[in-house]
Amino acid sequence: MAEDIQLDRDGHVCIITINRPHVMNSLDFSANEKLVEAWQTFSSDPELRVALITGSGGKAFCAGADLKTYTMSFATTPAPEFQRKYTNGPGLGGITRNLHVFKPILAAIDGYAISGGFEIALACDIRFCSDRAKFGLQDVKWGFHACDGGLIRLREIVGRGNAMEMILSGDLIDADHALRIGLVNRICRKQDLFDESLTYAHHLATRAPLAQQLAKEVMVRAEGLSLDEALRLESTSFHGLGKTRDLEEGTTAFREKRDAKFVGE
Repeated sequence: MAEDIQLDRDGHVCIITINRPHVMNSLDFSANEKLVEAWQTFSSDPELRVALITGSGGKAFCAGADLKTYTMSFATTPAPEFQRKYTNGPGLGGITRNLHVFKPILAAIDGYAISGGFEIALACDIRFCSDRAKFGLQDVKWGFHACDGGLIRLREIVGRGNAMEMILSGDLIDADHALRIGLVNRICRKQDLFDESLTYAHHLATRAPLAQQLAKEVMVRAEGLSLDEALRLESTSFHGLGKTRDLEEGTTAFREKRDAKFVGE
C-alpha cells in the first residue's frame, strides 16, 4: 500500500508528494504528521538542498484538512490543548506555522489548491502551477476562516485588495488570475508541470546553499522589523558568509570563468 506522504530523493532535490488522491489529497491527522516528519527530514539532511512538493492524481494539489476526520475535531479541541498542540505546534502541513525550513521550497500545483492546501502552497517560496490549477480560501463557505497563514501570507504575496477578495468571497481563481496578481511564478502545461518544476528545483540546487538559506531567513525574520533593524539583520547575515568555503569557491569560479561547485560549508 502506497504511503500517504512520499519522500523521494533526486540528487540534492527532495520530492514530497501528498498521495491521497481519493480525497483530493486532503490531510487527516496521520497524513499531516507524516508531512511534518517529511519536512523535518528535508530540513535536517545537509545533502538535500531544495524541496519540491506536489500532489498525486492530477485532480488536486491539496484540498487542505479532511473535513470529515480533521476539521471539527481540530476546531473543538479544548483551549489549553489547542494552544499547546496547534497554536504552539506545527501548522497544517508543517511549514505553515512554527516549523522553520530555511532551504528553498518549490510547489508544483496541479488542480485544486484550496483552504489548508492553499495555505501550504502560500508557505512555499516559489509556486509553479498547471494551466488548469484553481486556488481559493473557501473557509467562509463552511463557517470558519483560514488559520494556517492564509490571512497573513496571502496579503503579503498579492496585496490587501486581492487578498480581501479571495478571503471574504471564498471564490476560486484560475491560473491566469493567479499569475496576474503575483500568486504564482509560472504557468506550465499540465503535462509539463512536474518536469519543469523538477528542472527548476535542480537549477536552484546548483546555487550556494548557505547563501540561499541565510537570505531566506533574513527575508522571513525581517518581516515586522523596522527598516533600520531589517538592514542591520541583512548586513550581519552577509558577514556570516565571509569565511565559508562556498564564498571562496564562488569567487574563484568567477575569476576562472567556470560554474561553481558548492558544498554547503
